[in-house]
Amino acid sequence: MFDRSIKIAPSILAADFANFGAECRAIEAQGADWVHVDVMDGHFVPNLTFGPAMCAAIRKHIKGIMDVHLMISPVDSVIDSYAEAGADVITAHLEAGPHIHRTLQAIRASGAKAGLALNPGTGLDAMPNLLDMVDMVCVMTVNPGFGGQKFIASQVAKVRQLREMIGDRPIHIEIDGGVTVETAPLVAAAGADVLVAGSAVFKGGSVDNPAPYGQNIKLIRGAAEAALA
Repeated sequence: MFDRSIKIAPSILAADFANFGAECRAIEAQGADWVHVDVMDGHFVPNLTFGPAMCAAIRKHIKGIMDVHLMISPVDSVIDSYAEAGADVITAHLEAGPHIHRTLQAIRASGAKAGLALNPGTGLDAMPNLLDMVDMVCVMTVNPGFGGQKFIASQVAKVRQLREMIGDRPIHIEIDGGVTVETAPLVAAAGADVLVAGSAVFKGGSVDNPAPYGQNIKLIRGAAEAALA
């Protein structure tokens, strides 16, 4: 059932790489709504992370939504691999190829929900032609490629515009980059409902001491929800 309640999606890019299964279980136990997986190819973005085999390996440790963000170009040829690995949502970048409509069709055909990511320098001109093809729009509030970057405040206005364009369509707005207790209220008030947070969730905790994860998630969620009150 679609709803616009605030959802916190910790990015495992900030987790302990040697303990991904345990980290996924820990963040869900501590209140995470989704688990966000940042896939980077060292080509579209200047970093290299995870492949479909890793996604398949952690899938059995995730009870809820596995949200796979493909920072890959070209992207179409790998969509089925990530769907088969268990991705519930697959997000591709508008900037990753010349035929984004075809890419979104391929994601939906794979059985996953279709996400569309927009880099900070990308406007909303294409959105009227794509809104009926997407289940989620991911607004990048940092330039993709690395965790721990500073939030780009100019993107808040983009979120507000996007929310107006979406209207009553059942489309999530996800924020990826620099989400903290301070920035979560800004994007929530503008219309976002899925907040990806890496270091802001994992700071201070570990697999052996996961309580800080829960405290961090609760603080981010509370700050976002307070902006909607």
